[in-house]
Amino acid sequence: MASLKERLDEDLKTAAKAKDEIRLNLVRAVKSAIKYKEIELGSSLDDAGVIQVMGTLIKQRRDSAEQFTKGNRPELAARENQEIAHLQAYLPQQLSAEELGALVDAAIAEANAKTPKDMGAVMKLLKPRVAGRAEGKVVSEAVSARLSGK
Repeated sequence: MASLKERLDEDLKTAAKAKDEIRLNLVRAVKSAIKYKEIELGSSLDDAGVIQVMGTLIKQRRDSAEQFTKGNRPELAARENQEIAHLQAYLPQQLSAEELGALVDAAIAEANAKTPKDMGAVMKLLKPRVAGRAEGKVVSEAVSARLSGK
């Protein structure tokens, strides 16, 4: 199976041939973000690192879409949401609410967590287990809800 970087290279060529400006610019932005991260770290990123970069890009676009919506710019918000959909296609299958709940329960039991003050220990266990398959905000909300008894 091809790595995510190889898949991005192929998608760049495909988008260029198809003259798909949105996808072409998006893939270029992703490749640029990956390159910046590699320079920052001083080493090449594996698929897990690329997924992390994409997660950051998705979060940035969600924030932008929210701001555009608040600013009464629905056309710009729609473009951001379209880019989010393209980025999510590169990520592994996202966890369902039930799967995430099961992982949260297991991590709470493993960390012997009882109160919201134990959230850090639970998140430390969960992060590597859900990497790329659930957003951090969703995970922390699920842990918080479980620990506060909701």
